[in-house]
Amino acid sequence: MPDILKNKYFKFAIVAIIYILWVIWVGNYWLLFGLAVIFDIYITKKVNWSFWKKREGPNNTFIEWLDALIFAVIAVTLINIFLFQNYRIPTPSMEKSLRVGDHLFVSKVAYGPRLPNTPIAFPFTQHTIPIIKTRSWSNLVTAPYKRLEGFGDVKRFDAVVFNFPAGDTVVLQNQVTAYEEILRSEQQRLKNYDQYTSGNTRTDKEYERMAREEVWKNNDIIYRPVDRRENYVKRCVGIAGDTLEIRGGVLFVNGKEIEPLETQQTNYWVQTDGTRINPKAFERLDIYKSDQNMVSGTMYLLPLTESNAEKLRTFRNVKEVKKQLRRPGEYGSHIFPHNPYYPWNEDYFGPLWIPAKGATVKLDTNNISIYRRIIDVYEDNDLEVDGNSFIINGEETDSYTFQMDYYWMMGDNRHNSADSRFWGFVPEDHIVGEPKFIWLSVDKEASGLKKIRLRRMFHGVK
Repeated sequence: MPDILKNKYFKFAIVAIIYILWVIWVGNYWLLFGLAVIFDIYITKKVNWSFWKKREGPNNTFIEWLDALIFAVIAVTLINIFLFQNYRIPTPSMEKSLRVGDHLFVSKVAYGPRLPNTPIAFPFTQHTIPIIKTRSWSNLVTAPYKRLEGFGDVKRFDAVVFNFPAGDTVVLQNQVTAYEEILRSEQQRLKNYDQYTSGNTRTDKEYERMAREEVWKNNDIIYRPVDRRENYVKRCVGIAGDTLEIRGGVLFVNGKEIEPLETQQTNYWVQTDGTRINPKAFERLDIYKSDQNMVSGTMYLLPLTESNAEKLRTFRNVKEVKKQLRRPGEYGSHIFPHNPYYPWNEDYFGPLWIPAKGATVKLDTNNISIYRRIIDVYEDNDLEVDGNSFIINGEETDSYTFQMDYYWMMGDNRHNSADSRFWGFVPEDHIVGEPKFIWLSVDKEASGLKKIRLRRMFHGVK
């Protein structure tokens, strides 16, 4: 048996079978020409494919290290594209389910890996090369969306890693704020200025044009393709075809109330008798120092699980523990779809239907604010709105048929999560993968060896 493992024809056969299976998975049979390269590498050896090193005789240490580095880069890149990748939690939007400093093993095969839209890119970077701070990909070669077969589909209440949908256009001077939000803010600023100085205002369309000109004049604006947008992780609370609603912070899907997770957090007002809550008590409840927001001598604003809220109610110096909720009908201009016709906010939202592939909707002057970005950006149509008329790709129409499925993502830390309530739907081509387990967890507030949360390591993601 050891002799056959050294046989060049046996090695070629094994590698060729693996390669053929991969080609069938990818579905591009032009790649079968690669068998000629594999044949030459193992059998004929006419071409030195590792041109940076000698075929015969020893190579110096530098060349050996270079060879190992090239192999590692290629191997890890292929693994990241087709199998799994690491993702670190940067923000508290999923506390206490996923914590800042958790490093996740994200499976690409859970929903099927996507082939890259921009295959030419600097290794191991999302969109920016460190230090030199320039974009990490090239537009020389681009490819349309294609997802390979995976083990399943996105299901309700899965934790999902996806590309940030509103991250297509980016203001380099303010990358943490979505471009559309920057435009809306500038539009409101211009309107407020006119009201203050003259009392006269212009049309919303005029302010939109002025705001765009102002933002582009004073900032550097870039476009990022889908696979180069920021990675986010949230919980999928609604899939294509679902109708979603939030009443008093309580989630309803298709009319059914959804029980909150044990780890789900909401902001609470905690009123005391004038004495402070013992820091050791916060430590026992696993409430971070950064979350201990004392707004007055008797009042805290804290993100709490329902369990922690109940425990605080038993404290002798705590007089009241009450959820921080917006009022029903209180319009939040920062809330999707950013239209006063839909007077929604973080705690009272919807009902909203989530678009499904192949479904058709009638368009009107109000719901176009819900579907505009889908039609114009995600599904790459030329949309014009002229009064009550809708022109898509040069043809007037009063309806639209969706080309993709969409999802609704929300953070488990409900009042500290910039999620679908703020920027809308997540298209299927933005789905990256499913986090399976935490392989490392680092506590930002601890020191020394205590920074490593050993109890969280290798725990599955729920």
